[in-house]
Amino acid sequence: MNTVPLIVTTEWLAERLDDPNLRLLDATTFLKQPENGGYYDVWSGKDAYEKGHIPGAVYADLLEELSDPDSTFKFTVPPRELFVEKISDLGVGDGTYVVVYDQGFATVGAPIIASDWASRLAWQLNYEGFDNVAVLDGGFPKWQEEGRPVTTEPGTYPKATFTGKRRPELLATKEDVKNAINDENVILINSLTEADFNGETDTYTRSGHIPSSVNVFFGNFSNPNTKELYDDEALREVFEKVGALDPNKKVITYCGSGIAATWNALLLNKLGQHNVAMYDGSMTEWTADSSLPLDKAEK
Repeated sequence: MNTVPLIVTTEWLAERLDDPNLRLLDATTFLKQPENGGYYDVWSGKDAYEKGHIPGAVYADLLEELSDPDSTFKFTVPPRELFVEKISDLGVGDGTYVVVYDQGFATVGAPIIASDWASRLAWQLNYEGFDNVAVLDGGFPKWQEEGRPVTTEPGTYPKATFTGKRRPELLATKEDVKNAINDENVILINSLTEADFNGETDTYTRSGHIPSSVNVFFGNFSNPNTKELYDDEALREVFEKVGALDPNKKVITYCGSGIAATWNALLLNKLGQHNVAMYDGSMTEWTADSSLPLDKAEK
């Protein structure tokens, strides 16, 4: 079976809803920053899934089932055995292909158009050695706006056999990032807002950005009216400005907790840059260690 595109359209998916090899996963998770600042409130999207989802889809719970239950930090990659058990139960494995979507990104102010919860699960599948996965461009909001079918009937798939092998090169550790700060062959991309990057917010234990990193906000890549990604030329222009498409460079993306960073990583892959790792601990882990450096924008 040919590998599916990294990102697929609603039309592409609609034509394949009845394909017995398709595994459609709803990865909806919600996140909102408290009005008085501090770390985000995060909650499972299972209730939203039960109120309506794309026909056939099953719910993949990133928060409660597909993260390490023993980690200090939310959304840390789980032990491989746990992930394989959960994802196999959802029907993902040999002989199948996957489309992941989510129902939107909740935040203070205008919603951000980026399927980063879907890209997080797609990244985890890639990390565990499963390539046949796509993210739905525009996600559930675009699907709904187009008047496509929605159901409250739970989806179900037979348990699968998952045999992919983990790819450690897709994940960057704290030590990898420390080493990257002074390595001109590595581009560190901070995927958060400009305010976060400049150290103007108090979301994490300490404010600022990892030294030598550049800011590419993950929420600027889709048209807010159509919810579709801008064309590759527009995406390429942004990443070329920071040198991230140089084939001789490695890229490490990071954000707050390893979610938004997977959206930037996915877009880099789409543009042909495959030497990309994602720092799973991101700012949550980095800022919790007072020995690690942070920079702020100069006033």
